Amino acid sequence: MKSNLPIPLLFLSLLFSFSWAALGLTHQQQYHSFLQCLNRHSGNANSISTVIYTQTNSSFSSVLEFSLRNARFSTPNTLKPLVIVTPSHVSHIQATINCSRTHGLQIRIRSGGHDYEGLSYVSQVPFVIIDLINLRSIDVDAEDKTAWIQAGATIGELYYRIAEKSSTLAFPAGVCPTVGVGGHFSGGGYGMLMRKYGLAADQIIDAQLVDVNGKLLDKNSMGEDLFWAIRGGGAASFGVVVAWKVKLVPVPSTLTVFTVNRTLEENGTMLVHKWQSIAPKIHEDLYIRLFLRAVNSSQQEGKRTIQASFVSLYLGRADELIDLMQESFPELGLVKEDCIEMSWIQSIMYFPSDIPEDAPLEILLNRTGSAGIFKGKSDYVTQTIPETALEGLWQRFYEDETESLEILFSPYGGNMDDIPETETPYSHRAGILFNIHYVVGWSEEDSSESQRYINFMRRLYRYMEPYVSKSPRRAYMNYRDLDLGTNNIGPYTSYKQASKWGLPYFDKNFNRLIHVKTLVDPTNFFRYQQSIPSLSRG
Repeated sequence: MKSNLPIPLLFLSLLFSFSWAALGLTHQQQYHSFLQCLNRHSGNANSISTVIYTQTNSSFSSVLEFSLRNARFSTPNTLKPLVIVTPSHVSHIQATINCSRTHGLQIRIRSGGHDYEGLSYVSQVPFVIIDLINLRSIDVDAEDKTAWIQAGATIGELYYRIAEKSSTLAFPAGVCPTVGVGGHFSGGGYGMLMRKYGLAADQIIDAQLVDVNGKLLDKNSMGEDLFWAIRGGGAASFGVVVAWKVKLVPVPSTLTVFTVNRTLEENGTMLVHKWQSIAPKIHEDLYIRLFLRAVNSSQQEGKRTIQASFVSLYLGRADELIDLMQESFPELGLVKEDCIEMSWIQSIMYFPSDIPEDAPLEILLNRTGSAGIFKGKSDYVTQTIPETALEGLWQRFYEDETESLEILFSPYGGNMDDIPETETPYSHRAGILFNIHYVVGWSEEDSSESQRYINFMRRLYRYMEPYVSKSPRRAYMNYRDLDLGTNNIGPYTSYKQASKWGLPYFDKNFNRLIHVKTLVDPTNFFRYQQSIPSLSRG
């Protein structure tokens, strides 16, 4: 996304002072100096001037909002970036890092803009966004079963490019096609192939990253520790990932999917309770997710009930799936008519609820999406939740704030049990039955309205505390939650403070992440509210 009428950088500092005048002379001088620094890097074949947007640029708002997925962080009171840089070349990233360091500005790194707390495009202090939307090339080598993916690409774009080359290769990542690979992979990245092949981060075999000194590194030059850290520890704490190299995985030419809905009146509570002990232990070729939401009762007019949706992908034919389900989960009552055979890429189109049935594959290339207003949280479960606790959970769905409440149970087990918890920073492996994703949305961005829904989500989270993992109560970094804790605004945060959120996300791996951070970024330049802290006061 480039401005039609790029403004010469020589004049940017003059224009910019009008929109930031309220910050005072010292800040204005800081910003002028930053823009002049970028100007010094623009006199070459990879001119940076055409990928710079300040608040005076007519395209600034559209560029900022295009990859903004949570409108809770798009209000008149939200601090806007000083500059947005949409690099089309590695040198643009290097220049932005070097100039930001020199002139004391923080950086936010945005790939797809899906951070739950807006941390890829929000800051409490003056900042610059590096928006990677122009760096999204994908090179699939079907013969070698690998792909190089630039960090601004989405997983939908990746899936489409794989399908162009092969009908029997796939990649294990999430189901939302507009999610960017930059953040998704670096936080773990799970999806419907997780029990068979593990996470997206588990498939990374090389990477390109620009570090705090503006150097472009690969796996060999960054070293074992840093390469370990960016595969599940949140790469934005350590630098700017430019590209990932990943292994692709084999899948059959024909897969089977199903969606079976059951309400409380159709033994929903029993089925959900039973699912907990079946889904994590069933054959790794079968993945059964569970969506919980309130719906209108078909049996009692004017009444609400809870619907459990069992949504599945099986790496095989329908007849085999029916036999497996009859043996392992007969209570669900799956029949042949519930099953649909299709290719892997067709299954990618099947699972997102917002993709129409007759949509062409090219919809996966569409990055446009509406920004919702929502609050999310997560948990991990290590022991089955009792039926009485589930019945208590159902009552939460009948509160006033739950029109769009959805709870998702995603089973673990299979290959996830076999990968050591220290293999990558993502430590939620053996012993985890399933992950819980809670999300509630609302329609109007009003501070009192938002607080009402956020308070509901916190009450729900407190209710679930006795039934989920403990010491620490685990959480998924890609479902970012600032309620867990935050760092200081300044460059130094204590271990005690950071561990409030760091241990839930990473457990014992948090200590190694801090060690890596202290080595590669001792002054804590790459920092935000939940970035890995450097314990050096450098």
